[in-house]
Amino acid sequence: MLQKALCAAVVVALGVSLATAEELRGSIKKVQKGKITVAMKFDKETKKFTEEKTLKVAKNVKVVKAKFNKETMKVEAGDELEGGLKNKRFTEIGERGIFATIVTNDDGLVTEIRIFEFRKKKSKD
Repeated sequence: MLQKALCAAVVVALGVSLATAEELRGSIKKVQKGKITVAMKFDKETKKFTEEKTLKVAKNVKVVKAKFNKETMKVEAGDELEGGLKNKRFTEIGERGIFATIVTNDDGLVTEIRIFEFRKKKSKD
C-alpha cells in the first residue's frame, strides 16, 4: 500500500513540474528592458486582442521565425531572427502587434519567441 502511494506521489510531482513550462500564443505589444507585453485573448466582436500579460525575458532568449510542419501539424522554430529583440520588427511594433508563440521555462522566463510572418496578398490586377 505504501509503495502505491509513493509511486502516485512521484507521478503527481513529475506532472506538476512538467506543467509549469508552457507555450503561449498571442500578439506582442511592447518590448522593454527585459520584459515583453503580450495580448493573449482575441475578441471577435471588436477584432482586437485583450487581456495583456507582461513576461520577463531570459538573457539568452532565442528569437526565431516560426514555421509550420505539415507532417506533425505543429509550429516549430525556423531561422533565427537577426538582432533578436533589437530587430526592427520589435522597435517599430504596429497597432496589431507581432503574432508569436512564446515558450517559457519552469521559472516563467521567456526562453524562445517564434515570430509568424504573414505574406501579403497579391493584387488581382
